[in-house]
Amino acid sequence: MEDHEHIHQDMTEMADETHPMNQRGHDHTVYGEVAHAGHDMPAGHAGHDAHQGHDHHAHMIRDFQTRFLVCLVLTVPVLLLSEPVQMLLHLGTKLQFAGSTWVLLALSAFIYVYGGTPFLKGFVEELRARTPGMMTLIAMAITVAFVYSVAVSLGLQGMVFYWELATLIDIMLLGHWLEMKSVMGASRALESLARLMPSDAHVVMPDGMVMEHPVGHLKTGDRVLVKPGEKVPADGRVESGASSVNEAMLTGESRPVDKKPGDAVIGGAINGEGALTVIIEKVGGDTYLAQVIEMVRHAQESRSKTQALADRAALWLTIIALSAGTVTLVVWLLLGKGLAFALERTVTVMVTTCPHALGLAIPLVVSVSTALLAQNGLLLRNRTAFEQARNLQAVVFDKTGTLTTGLFGVTDVVPLTETNTAEGLLSLAGAVEAQSEHPIALGIVHSAQERSIALPQVTQFLALPGVGAQATVDGRVVMVVRPSYLLEHGLAGSSAQIEMVTSQAKTVVYVLVDSVVQGAVALADTIRPESREAVAALHQMGIQSFMLTGDSRAAAEWVAKDLGLDDFYAEVLPHEKAAKIKEVQQRGLIVAMVGDGVNDAPALAQADIGIAIGAGTDVAIETADVILVRDDPRDVVAVVRLSRATYRKMLQNLAWATGYNVVAIPLAAGVLAGVGFIMSPAVGAVLMSFSTIIVAINARLLKAPRT
Repeated sequence: MEDHEHIHQDMTEMADETHPMNQRGHDHTVYGEVAHAGHDMPAGHAGHDAHQGHDHHAHMIRDFQTRFLVCLVLTVPVLLLSEPVQMLLHLGTKLQFAGSTWVLLALSAFIYVYGGTPFLKGFVEELRARTPGMMTLIAMAITVAFVYSVAVSLGLQGMVFYWELATLIDIMLLGHWLEMKSVMGASRALESLARLMPSDAHVVMPDGMVMEHPVGHLKTGDRVLVKPGEKVPADGRVESGASSVNEAMLTGESRPVDKKPGDAVIGGAINGEGALTVIIEKVGGDTYLAQVIEMVRHAQESRSKTQALADRAALWLTIIALSAGTVTLVVWLLLGKGLAFALERTVTVMVTTCPHALGLAIPLVVSVSTALLAQNGLLLRNRTAFEQARNLQAVVFDKTGTLTTGLFGVTDVVPLTETNTAEGLLSLAGAVEAQSEHPIALGIVHSAQERSIALPQVTQFLALPGVGAQATVDGRVVMVVRPSYLLEHGLAGSSAQIEMVTSQAKTVVYVLVDSVVQGAVALADTIRPESREAVAALHQMGIQSFMLTGDSRAAAEWVAKDLGLDDFYAEVLPHEKAAKIKEVQQRGLIVAMVGDGVNDAPALAQADIGIAIGAGTDVAIETADVILVRDDPRDVVAVVRLSRATYRKMLQNLAWATGYNVVAIPLAAGVLAGVGFIMSPAVGAVLMSFSTIIVAINARLLKAPRT
């Protein structure tokens, strides 16, 4: 029991840990004091409360909000006591009094310490980690301004920066507060996965009584009642009842799925109109949702190749900012502008060029894209492979169960007499085969039902082992038999169309009425309707489509021609599939293999990108890079499209985060001072914060592709 007590809590923690603010490899000192507190918390103590991670992030936002508001209030007297502001407002000496200088110093010192603490602590962390970045630049800027101003107050010749210091800290706190809200919004999609699990379950006791128990107390074998509109508490199988279940947030299946006794249900799915009694089969970390969240966390923690570029750029930008600040100081001193002016330009350069947007550019996109994949039933095991999907040149599909349903279905109905129609033949065949459990019989009946063909009542059904079946329909003896029966009895039953479907390796059965051949029904592993859309979409994207199958060449050729595939490999044994993938790769193509993850494992491993399709609730497919929960080949197209969209977002964020500095650094340094334009440190801070918020919002604009 103890192992299952914290399922809801554990999944919430896993979602919280995927948040970019919790990833040690991604901008780990961005938030100074509160980030420091988050990293210092022992991992073993992180789960005392089901929502501790979420509450911690909320506390971080409130902390910056409080610091901003307190400093903003204290900034008002600082502004009123500062000589430049008094001159601007034409106040003269009205607000000056004995000791006003020391009051100004005291207020500014409090703002520096209280408002600047997150940045100063972040600076210390960056020094310890030997990764100077945003906090280093901010801490140096506010410290230079404060120390210089204090020195002037104590007698050094110069001009104090108290009002610039106060407004700079205000803007930095405001920017971080707004930015953190944007960052949390970018990762909130994943947290919604953890909230899918209900907190309580209606457990059916052995005596039939229904008791309400916490979901964390469920164990395998428990029987639970799921009422209409409630969430399924854990993975299981329907014992009794019938209903439709909404699994959209779990598998991406947009339509409710009908459930009847024997069908599997997923914890977190929303029950529809009927009550279900479910036998629990998986609890805790074994459930589908828990595994999905774990996979998402692993995917988000894996570093993007593009992130390495961003990290190098951020480091170089920090070095450039420090160098540009030093050069700015020296140049303005040499030009005779004075220490106060030179220091103000230096502070502005360091604040404006903080590489914060660059540090968040990639992690935020990673977080959003991974959550979007999971919400649409596209589970990621290997981020590098997912990013490479944008460059795909060929997709190799397994045939059975991937491009096809893996089930017999009617492909052709061929009447051989003028008195019968295709619909009439299928009606007669379906009526006879409705009494049989043979795969061919099931295929005929299912196809008739799909076409809404009514099946007449039969009597005197008789199975004919090795031959087929017969029954009496409206007083006539109807037989459904194999071609060998016609040969044995010297019956004619051939036509050009029948010869064609036979050459395609389809299974053909004949329909006889009172020993007269009326026509033939051809069956094959039916092609999924979605397969045609998937292949067409891949071709539009410039990606070739191949097929790999163990079936005969004739059967494979029929499927390939019907779908418009570029090439196919037939009669391939399971252990030979990897070699065929290698053969396609030797053509110089970047290849994805799409299979069921079982006998296709070697091929999935050989491909540049292995995609397991139709995994359902079994997400533990070790050889696949991407797992598609649904039996829908169009999801392969969705993976490619989202990979391309993700990469575009990464490039957009990198371009903005780096390109903005090309303009910002010269302006901050004062290149336009000669024409009267001088950027203040506060304005520089506004620009820096604004650029970071743009990066966060742009990441949130990433949407799941439509299939």
